Amino acid sequence: MTEAPRVKLVEAQFFERPVDFRFAFRFGAARVESAPQAFVRVRIEDERGRSTTGWSAEMMMPKWFDKNPALSPDDNVEQLRRSLHLAIEGLRSLKANTAFGLHAAAEADHHWATARHGLPGLVASYGLALVDRAIIDALCRINGVSAVEAAAGNLLGITDVTAPDLAGFDLPRFLSQMTPSSTLAVRHTVGLADALSASELEAGQRIEDGLPQSLDQVIAAYGHRTFKIKVSGRPAEDAERLVAIAAVLDRLAEDFRVTLDGNEQFESGEVVADLLDRIEKEPRLKRLRASVLFFEQPIARAAALSKSVAAIAARLPLEIDESDGDIGSFLQARELGYAGISSKSCKGFYRSLINRARVDKWNGEAGNARYFMSAEDLTTQAGLGLQQDLVLAALIDAGHIERNGHHYVDGMARAPRAEQAAYLAAHGDLYGNAAGRARLAVRNGEITFASVLRATGLGSAVEPDWASMAS
Repeated sequence: MTEAPRVKLVEAQFFERPVDFRFAFRFGAARVESAPQAFVRVRIEDERGRSTTGWSAEMMMPKWFDKNPALSPDDNVEQLRRSLHLAIEGLRSLKANTAFGLHAAAEADHHWATARHGLPGLVASYGLALVDRAIIDALCRINGVSAVEAAAGNLLGITDVTAPDLAGFDLPRFLSQMTPSSTLAVRHTVGLADALSASELEAGQRIEDGLPQSLDQVIAAYGHRTFKIKVSGRPAEDAERLVAIAAVLDRLAEDFRVTLDGNEQFESGEVVADLLDRIEKEPRLKRLRASVLFFEQPIARAAALSKSVAAIAARLPLEIDESDGDIGSFLQARELGYAGISSKSCKGFYRSLINRARVDKWNGEAGNARYFMSAEDLTTQAGLGLQQDLVLAALIDAGHIERNGHHYVDGMARAPRAEQAAYLAAHGDLYGNAAGRARLAVRNGEITFASVLRATGLGSAVEPDWASMAS
């Protein structure tokens, strides 16, 4: 293994590009029709005096990082901007270190600084995650390697310093043995307000952009066999909605797989149990129930990690998502009966790799595959943000990934045509050309992205058009 190079963050800027949705995305109590996408550009220097830039991108999704009803969507976006500013300030103040060493040195102070501003853990994670990814991208570029090669050779310098529970676990060996696949099944999101059949769409609701809108249209167009279904926390209504969804999915000749996502809408474990009881008693849900892999974050984060969920977890594996506010969250969740944790680039590249190592360690100790990770979406947009998230999903061996950005947003949205053309040229296995617009290419329910995994840097051979963004 080559010794991890030491670098220093010299400068960093961030930019924004607006993203308009084709139709509203409803999850939990939130209804979102537009949001900005943040882009970060950094410059690093190594100890040999070499310097280069790196980039990252992520949606600034309101009403997910902080669901305080007193805060407006604009307030939520401003929180994320604040987190980014604080992350940049913290990382720029550090002496040269490995890429992971910079992260490790900054993490605790960054969470402390954001807490002083009243920002919750997920908001804190966002800023640090974006700057971390841009540094990783720059480190790969300065060394002429892909992120897959950098991870396998541990050029990032990942250690157990932020996860002492991994002491004695061979992290370099774990990283070197990762074999990322260039194909992932796409888990389609069924939002709470999404039409299930084309017949439900009235004339004024139909969108004439050549893309599918209702669930049955989506399946016909993309060939999905994996789905993520949003539930509301109201068991009677959820059971009725699931029956309607099952009526569509039961038409599939092949087997399908489903995950449920509560988005924190269930007040307690008892309400979760109520929904499971209704599902198990309903004959029309027999096939759907047999296909469910796990239940993601049903209980509100304020209560999710307050008491044991073992009784529910004995019926269906439970996963945390919004409760994953820091590097220790999975440890706490495991003690209470949760078996899974989500991977999202907005929470941290390193956090996902460390949690994946924990899964490997715990399953090895247990002698079975009880613990798991899944790859989830934050309406991640085509281009830089999506491709960096795909690298991470491939590294953790996700197998399937929730992808919804291509469904709620048409292609690369407001990216200039020249930028879209560059992505089509460099990553033609991942995108299709729709009259000059780059759209994610989902074929037979899967995406292929070999060009992303081999690209020098963290997932992208294309530099965004900075002049088209607001700084």
